[in-house]
Amino acid sequence: MHTILPFFLAMIAAIVLLNMWATKLKIAYPILLVVFGLLVSFVPGLPVVKINPDLIFFIFLPPLLFEAAWSISFKEMRRWWRIIGSFAFLVVFFTALAVAVAANYFIPGFSIALGFLLGGIVSPPDAVSTGAIMKFVKIPTTTSAILEGESLLNDASSLIIFRFALIAVGTGQFVWQEASLDFVWMVIGGAGIGLLLGWIFVQAHKRLPTDASSDIALTLIEPYLMYWIAEQVHCSGVLAVVCGGLYMSNKRMIFLNSTSRIRGYSVWESFVFILNGIVFLIIGLELPEIVGGLRSEGIPLGIAIKYGVWVTGILIAARIISSYAAMVATLIFRRSVAPRASSFRRRLMMPLLLGWTGMRGVVSLAAALAIPITLEDGTPFPNRNLILFITFVVILLTLLVQGLTLPYFIKYGHAFDDFIDEEKEKQAKQEVKQKLKQHVYHFLKNKHESELNSHAGMERILKHWEEKNQANSTDWMDESVRAVLFEMLESQRKFLLDLNKDITVNEEIIRHQLYQIDLEEERLKMIVL
Repeated sequence: MHTILPFFLAMIAAIVLLNMWATKLKIAYPILLVVFGLLVSFVPGLPVVKINPDLIFFIFLPPLLFEAAWSISFKEMRRWWRIIGSFAFLVVFFTALAVAVAANYFIPGFSIALGFLLGGIVSPPDAVSTGAIMKFVKIPTTTSAILEGESLLNDASSLIIFRFALIAVGTGQFVWQEASLDFVWMVIGGAGIGLLLGWIFVQAHKRLPTDASSDIALTLIEPYLMYWIAEQVHCSGVLAVVCGGLYMSNKRMIFLNSTSRIRGYSVWESFVFILNGIVFLIIGLELPEIVGGLRSEGIPLGIAIKYGVWVTGILIAARIISSYAAMVATLIFRRSVAPRASSFRRRLMMPLLLGWTGMRGVVSLAAALAIPITLEDGTPFPNRNLILFITFVVILLTLLVQGLTLPYFIKYGHAFDDFIDEEKEKQAKQEVKQKLKQHVYHFLKNKHESELNSHAGMERILKHWEEKNQANSTDWMDESVRAVLFEMLESQRKFLLDLNKDITVNEEIIRHQLYQIDLEEERLKMIVL
């Protein structure tokens, strides 16, 4: 314990420092974390990082998926559900199939079942890596929504493939009828349990006398409960967390107050940052042990590296092919929603760039480490160390090759130039703000006209909104004025939520304004009368 704790604290400090460095260099922090972990792993005398395969999913996946579900725009997911669904399910299955066939053909001792196991592990792109890279380049809101929505659902589809492949490897057989029924139960049951538990948790937050601290504490345990309960009845714990998280995110304005939302945002941002950092460091730290396992099985390191490079190439090619297939299908069946690029070259570049976003990371590592060491009969799991090593090579190569080059491809490929209009985005923000100001002014004028004429504080409120200036003095504040201000803020929230129902309004702008209203409410709560 006395050796592990300082090492763990040093890991967190390294994560923070490397993130600062990555921001300065304008590269995704997972890249530096993996490379740093790889270099540190060769330092003699450091503790060996060992993770129980049975716990790897349970520790990391639920909170990471839950936070991602809260961050995504549900409105955009509904708008682009066809392409999100195709990338999250069809593309993942196509990628896993391509890896399975290639592994069965090229790698000695790899059955189709082992190939599908490897394909299920390495098929889902990592949302964290993509999101970290997108901070340094500008992409259209539509593309961002598709990538975020895909990242939520492809984890579930890939892990379902992973689970069925594990059963096939362990039993030596695969019954399609049983697998089909199990698949339906995993999907429908997982989604249903997630929605049911999400509803129960919302009711608990609403009815129990919770404060900000207890609200945040409950949200920290809720994803684990969703995942654990779904897994106990053999459903998809990933889908349960995703669906439950999306439901609770959509109801956040109902069961959480402004204090809980503001503090919870900060807590979850730090918590997920540390979790992601630890996982990417572990990716690098695990390599020496994986290489040792390869040597014990008599597999030359050069051959294993070659297999990893092959699989990486297959993954990249499969995703790019899928992107072009999606573009062709859209042009044929739904031409009205196809992106309208100014040139044929830019239209051809867009699927290439979407295909190039497939960096692998947290989920792939978690799945690989979750492979049991032995089968049920006690014999060693076939090619476990080789699968782990190939997964590591895939993660490393996609992070370094795709992760470092993607910003330059986007910037100099000019594929998204036709869809990014900064002046239009600025104008959209100004329109939302102007509509909100008009709503506040009319709300005060129509609902509190009598108070406005008889109270100096009320007159000042109206003047503030009429002139759009910030009033800094608090000497005019009393209980009646503050009550009106709280009512006004709630009216603003309702107005923005109604405005967000318009599919043409950018939800990111709405969320930003709602956050500003929460901050204003917190400021009012701190004013001492």
